[in-house]
Amino acid sequence: MGGPRGYSSYHGKGPKWKILLAVLLVLVILGAVAVIRLQKYVVYDDSDRPRLDLPQFSKDQPDGSGSTSADEPGDASFTIEEPEQKSIQAAALPVGPLTNWKAAWAVVSPGGAYNAAVYTVKDTDGFVYIDSQAAPPSAVKTVEGSAAALGDMLKDEGVYAIAKIACFRDSVASSADLAGKGLKNTGGYVFYDGNNDRWLAPSKEEARQYLVDLATACAAAGFDEILLTDVSYPTAGKLNKIDYGPAATGLPDSLRQGINAFLTEMKAALAEYDVKLSIMLPPEGADPASMLTDVSGQSLEDIAPLMDRVYVSGEGIALDSLRTRLAAASKDTELVPVLAQPGTTEDGESYLLAP
Repeated sequence: MGGPRGYSSYHGKGPKWKILLAVLLVLVILGAVAVIRLQKYVVYDDSDRPRLDLPQFSKDQPDGSGSTSADEPGDASFTIEEPEQKSIQAAALPVGPLTNWKAAWAVVSPGGAYNAAVYTVKDTDGFVYIDSQAAPPSAVKTVEGSAAALGDMLKDEGVYAIAKIACFRDSVASSADLAGKGLKNTGGYVFYDGNNDRWLAPSKEEARQYLVDLATACAAAGFDEILLTDVSYPTAGKLNKIDYGPAATGLPDSLRQGINAFLTEMKAALAEYDVKLSIMLPPEGADPASMLTDVSGQSLEDIAPLMDRVYVSGEGIALDSLRTRLAAASKDTELVPVLAQPGTTEDGESYLLAP
């Protein structure tokens, strides 16, 4: 028996709009993923118009990615090398005003035998050979043309310029201002050492500041290195007659602390300049067994960490053992022997020729 008319069932194909909706949804999802993935490759030209800048794929890569794995570095490579500290082969210029730089250098460095020049800015008598407002007028010994000659030396790129400053042994400034700078004897008068020399007092701030001002003036002028000598208390003469001032309490440790404090002040003042700071020690200053270390205030182990270089006389001193001591005190400080004649050091080592 047939069913009701007009209500027969149909079980064939489903509606087409559902299929189209599913396909459209899949395309929207794929498009969104593509936009997200490609967004990092969108760049803008000068007119702010966007464009795709896709990476170039290398055929040499097995995965076609064009990238290099961490285990297989690419062909392009580079090496960063640390700057190597240049050794110096230095020669000392004659002490006195510099009037003809080229002529003076040709005499001490014939044929360009050396690459560093040591110029005495202040000698052990206390005379100063550069224009300096810090020095007493009686100490300044310059002549016409000396400033220009000094400037020519400092402009010479082929020569490493070292300013040598004798520090506390100073007969001129100590006498000019005994109360503010000079080293006195216990009677209140100027102290003369065994060589009839007079000294500045390391314990006096004005004496230390005078030397710091002189060194910073050299650094500002363009010297590459400041070499300090006579950084000590007197070691010859009637030392029991010295008025050490506040340092008299706690000798000899207080003397050493005073010298270290001065060098620390000097290092701090020169920190803003591209300049090395060095010291020259006498042979006894580098010998821990010497009794003079107790009266000089010098201690290699204390001084070395504050210095870029330590100069010491190479005559009659065991340089190998000294290098070992210096390396133990400061691995960054270089030992420079002071020689009476060249040819007694290894090739490439630094030295100062000072006959």
